Amino acid sequence: MKLMVVDDSMVIREKIALILEHEEFEIVGSAQNGIEAVEQYKEFKPDVMTLDITMPLMDGLETIEAIMDIDDSVRILVISALSDKGTLIQAMKLGAHGFLCKPFNDADLGEALEELVEDLH
Repeated sequence: MKLMVVDDSMVIREKIALILEHEEFEIVGSAQNGIEAVEQYKEFKPDVMTLDITMPLMDGLETIEAIMDIDDSVRILVISALSDKGTLIQAMKLGAHGFLCKPFNDADLGEALEELVEDLH
């Protein structure tokens, strides 16, 4: 399954890549903001995305909207330090499929992604 990681923190992008190194996911893209994410999405067509909400240039909510306009079948897992319920609800309304709060551990990420794709197997 193709995965794209979108977060303005290189540390978080690398952590996610490291955790998923031996999983069923192939990381095809890594973006630090929504504009890069949309460009890479068009090129790599990932099945799954992890997406931060608070990013420069284009935030996560705007990114969800832009990606859903291209392909509404992609599974998006929002990973954010924002625990604001309003933002979470907005992300889900726009098309996100799951939410994981930062900080997270390996098991949290694995479980969240497993739930995200369980019906795709």
